[in-house]
Amino acid sequence: MEDVTTKVLQEYHTNKLERGLKPTSIVSTSKQIKAFFNWCLSEGYVKENPMDKVQLPRARKQILEAFTSEEVYRLIECFGYKNYIEARNKLIIAIMADTGVRVTELTNIKTKHVGLDKIYILGKGRKERYLSISPVLKRIMIRYERLKSQYLEDKMVKDDYYILNYKGHQMSNTGLWLVCKEAEKRTGIKDVHPHKFRHYFALTSLKVGKIDIHSLSLLLGHSDISTTEIYLRTFRNDDLLDQAKNSSPLMNLHKDKK
Repeated sequence: MEDVTTKVLQEYHTNKLERGLKPTSIVSTSKQIKAFFNWCLSEGYVKENPMDKVQLPRARKQILEAFTSEEVYRLIECFGYKNYIEARNKLIIAIMADTGVRVTELTNIKTKHVGLDKIYILGKGRKERYLSISPVLKRIMIRYERLKSQYLEDKMVKDDYYILNYKGHQMSNTGLWLVCKEAEKRTGIKDVHPHKFRHYFALTSLKVGKIDIHSLSLLLGHSDISTTEIYLRTFRNDDLLDQAKNSSPLMNLHKDKK
């Protein structure tokens, strides 16, 4: 333990940078190492944290890419209701855009987890949360469920998952990615992937101005609000100015009186 000095850790991080690892990844790793030595410090194994004096590379502020509302509309509408698979694909795109759910969370939703107006999610670190079902999403879900029942009538289904593959088994993460690629092919929209829908949900929620960063963090299932704050950096000046107008104290004077 005594051999792991500040010099050793500095060389370790410098080596990672020279090998081409991104500064953001290096900073992320350093946090884990620092947390470990903080624990060692509290337990009396070391007298100081060697990470305290390590100089880390500056991570560039991440600008997240998201779909426009027009693109999301096209991605949802490129699938129809002519059969179960089409309806399922339409629901997958819609539910990702409307809730910001993660890939694994979506494929792990069981039928019993879906209520009338909310969906139970068991997320990272077994953290529980609920996702709201909007009226628009509800209409898609109702038509999907009807076609799902018809499709499964003559099939032996053992899995009680809400979204199933063509064999009636749990949808895989890879299968969900393939749905995104099919939507990309049909619409011509580039770089369609599940996490981009998560960005769309977060940025749209903030842009509308009806949700604060703490509430958004809970909806996304983030364990640290600093992760959610990345979305704030992606806001354009025009977006911030629009939000300022909507939240103007003078503009809301008459509303408060009512």
